[in-house]
Amino acid sequence: MKSFSKILLVFIAIIFFNSCSSDEDFQTVAAPVTPIIPPVNNTIKIAKSYKYLALGDSYTIGQSVCATCRFPLQLNDSLKKYFNQNSSISTTIIAQTGWTTTNLKSAIATQNPSNDYDLVTLLIGVNNQYQNKPFALYEQEFPDLVNIAIEKAKSKKENIIVVSIPDYAYTPYGNGYATISSQIDLYNGYAEYYCIANGITFINITDITRMGLQQTNLV
Repeated sequence: MKSFSKILLVFIAIIFFNSCSSDEDFQTVAAPVTPIIPPVNNTIKIAKSYKYLALGDSYTIGQSVCATCRFPLQLNDSLKKYFNQNSSISTTIIAQTGWTTTNLKSAIATQNPSNDYDLVTLLIGVNNQYQNKPFALYEQEFPDLVNIAIEKAKSKKENIIVVSIPDYAYTPYGNGYATISSQIDLYNGYAEYYCIANGITFINITDITRMGLQQTNLV
């Protein structure tokens, strides 16, 4: 799905700026004052480099969309608008179509990204459902992935965002199949409950994706 990213960008941008509020992207410095020269305030913009890690599956890597249409890269571009021109955001994506929680854990272990990311997003689980993996596997590995995400986000849980699984039943492929929706709800319900219980930000985009059959531009 290609359009849920627009809504997602707004939520993530707000949360990202709140979490980085203590790290200002500029600094105000007062010029020295003498008896002759009046005081002058100069604002010196400090260039900063931010790091963003996106973890997931086809929804993150952007199956069937252009490379720059992937939501992590759209988010990158959106955030840049709020920083001074000398600042930068480096985005790393660990995601692939078809990945389950098991695949994602393995890929993270193999690629071993650093532990200094300012923002980490996690969107995973649709392939556990699609491939009929035991739900108990998700109950085991989703918390593992959240803890890995926290570790990669400077060990700060406020730096990670978990995104709900879109409902592909509301695409021409799913054709409104009710069983898909009920299973997606099961996965999202567990993820949301876990995040709330552990003080982790959870963004629910599933309701938006369920407009797909009526608003085909969302698919």
